[in-house]
Amino acid sequence: MAGFRSLSAGLRALQPAAFGADPGGERMARIRRSPHFKDGVFQNPGGVARTRPSGSMPAFAKVYFDKDARPRRAPSGTVPVHATTLADLSRPPATGLRLTWMGHSSVLAEIDGRRVLFDPVWGERCSPLPFLGPRRLHPAPLPLAALGPVDVVVISHDHYDHLDMPTIKELAGTDTVFAVPLGVGAHLEHWGVSADRLRELDWHEATEVGGITLTATPARHFCGRRLRNTQHTLWASWVVAGDEHRIYHSGDTGYFDGFRDIGAEHGPFDATMIQIGAYSEFWPDIHMTPEEGSRAHLDLQGGPSGGPMLPIHWGTFNLAPHAWAEPGEWTKDAAAQAGHPVALPRPGEPFEPAGDLPARPWWRDVSLPLDREWPVAKATPTASPGDLDLVGED
Repeated sequence: MAGFRSLSAGLRALQPAAFGADPGGERMARIRRSPHFKDGVFQNPGGVARTRPSGSMPAFAKVYFDKDARPRRAPSGTVPVHATTLADLSRPPATGLRLTWMGHSSVLAEIDGRRVLFDPVWGERCSPLPFLGPRRLHPAPLPLAALGPVDVVVISHDHYDHLDMPTIKELAGTDTVFAVPLGVGAHLEHWGVSADRLRELDWHEATEVGGITLTATPARHFCGRRLRNTQHTLWASWVVAGDEHRIYHSGDTGYFDGFRDIGAEHGPFDATMIQIGAYSEFWPDIHMTPEEGSRAHLDLQGGPSGGPMLPIHWGTFNLAPHAWAEPGEWTKDAAAQAGHPVALPRPGEPFEPAGDLPARPWWRDVSLPLDREWPVAKATPTASPGDLDLVGED
């Protein structure tokens, strides 16, 4: 038996540090007590969400490696990143709320005198290995060290394009607080974040940091950083509310009726940050299309009035078969059709939701023409990208 234990320990030592750590002890006991944990795994709202292939992987490979479509999945030129400077961020927002999209799902929110950083990913690849997996299509708008003090870092779930070990390790050396879904704290402690700086929440639980309230709300997705996904860490969307403003970050999610419940309980919002990229008919349960993202925004706001939608989860990593520019183009069209405001900043371009919104379709300068128009007929669901986690699925 000692030999087997030694072999097991040796295999664990060979695993990438980016795999993180599994929950255990009191953390695992708390997970088991969660009303959203059943039959040994966390459950999705609205029934089972397919997180493993349910159709033909050769069919997916045929689409993904199509020689005519592949050139469209990356910009054809240099992405016009706004070089965020200290001057951009040192002046308090005139309205009390300012958002800066750093690319993908990373957003700096300056809200009622506090600074909240959502899903910070400054790494070159979203992968456990430095030489494998999708690389950034544009640089981070500024070095992480130049961002300045952050009051709270919010993590939506533990996939590599949302929870980046090098970024967390750098932030671990600051005094920021981390708000994370249940179970995700095990990864952060493994990477050097002290337990007293963790706020680990189940859905519908809230914590207060420096006068702002952070509430974990449901999402329809899944989790995992290893080949074997145990579903022992939760995924979440987030509501952040200050004295004067409130905002919503979707994390990754498929569309579900719960957006209306979140809006009714916590909205309306001064801005929503909604996932609209890396969608496909191969995984319809766990990511939203631009049209679904627009619908979710309206559900959260209770109608076309209210703050704007900031599209996230696109433009930085190539994670799906659709064209690189398609999420931006289609979100612009979907918002126009639905009649709600949308902000379309370049990565790194700060804006205030109550002020003038960036609206220029900047991606057109550096992208090939789209190969399909919006809207397209709804495809029949066939599979999901669960087996692609280690090469870039979020």
